[in-house]
Amino acid sequence: MTFSPRTYLDHNATSPLRPEVARTVLRVLELPGNSSSVHAEGRAARAEIEKARDKVARLVGARAKNVVFTSGGTEAANLVLTPGFRRLGQPGATSLLVGAAEHPCVLNGHRFPADAARIVPVDRDGILDLAWLKAQLEEAGDGRILVSVQLANNETGVLQPVAEAARLVHEHGGLIHTDAVQAAGKIPVDIVALGVDAMTLSAHKIGGPKGSGALILASDQFEIGDKLIRGGGQEKGFRAGTENVAAIAGFGEAAELALARLDEEAERLRGLRVEAEAQVRRIAPDALVVASGAERLPNTFAFAIPGLKAETALIAFDLAGVALSSGSACSSGKVKRSHVLDAMGVEPTLAEGVLRVSLGWSTTKEDVIRFAEACERVVGTLYKRKASAA
Repeated sequence: MTFSPRTYLDHNATSPLRPEVARTVLRVLELPGNSSSVHAEGRAARAEIEKARDKVARLVGARAKNVVFTSGGTEAANLVLTPGFRRLGQPGATSLLVGAAEHPCVLNGHRFPADAARIVPVDRDGILDLAWLKAQLEEAGDGRILVSVQLANNETGVLQPVAEAARLVHEHGGLIHTDAVQAAGKIPVDIVALGVDAMTLSAHKIGGPKGSGALILASDQFEIGDKLIRGGGQEKGFRAGTENVAAIAGFGEAAELALARLDEEAERLRGLRVEAEAQVRRIAPDALVVASGAERLPNTFAFAIPGLKAETALIAFDLAGVALSSGSACSSGKVKRSHVLDAMGVEPTLAEGVLRVSLGWSTTKEDVIRFAEACERVVGTLYKRKASAA
């Protein structure tokens, strides 16, 4: 019996483990020592963590000493989005402003009181309203504000004006964090050029292992007064607990590979994305490509075909051997209308049918061809159903 190959186009949810990363993880799993121990075995484990710290730092133009490893992007965001995040010797923020299209780990994971958090609206392309943000900062006066703006949206791929937002925030004495989970390894990311105070990353979005992430600080002049995980002094006191050495080493390997191939891979994926979008438009001329006029990640596009529900479409594509998504993979497998699309003002019945295609290191031209073939079958069935109902 022969089996048709599967086509995996859900890299924004999780990018498959790179073979080189798998080999690194397996090798490091065999190290016996605790990275906090002073003997040779402990020092070997510590060396793997510090090598990875340097590699992850280089991916985003940071200094290795300002990288704090966590269990993932969600924990990293929860750790930093707190009134206890502050410059050394200064008080923390009293209020939080977050973009309307942020990932749930930011919208639901911050540690501010509900009445101290406000949502920054986005326009119809999903881009942050900088004028609204500026007005809020001016109104606050000397009020201490923390702002969180994602660098790239996980559902639509839309890139946010983070550098401009950082300039505004700092002009008014605030702090700013960016969720760079989807951007790092796909486009050039430089924490200095962006001007942010903190950045969060996740390994499994770039072909690293699940369960490893990082908080990157712009300098060593920041502290967090209310840590999430308290105990020993690991990660310079920011995050207690014995480090997951193998996952961290895998994160470092994935970061190094992503950086080494960044420009050529971005160009390759942009070409494949453009071709996939063109196939959707050919097959369904009435299809909507979400935020097609905005600057987006080279690997991501979201589309909707009138009359096609996301839940039905996902099953149909899956049966055809193609793995897609209807948005964020953080809803326990539930298919529901996206808060991102609601914030953008996408018409509700159309928003309920939006599908996301996200490409990655393992995506090939053949994958795009198989996606187009599956799309023709799915859309053909829809059009036949419409014709029989007419």
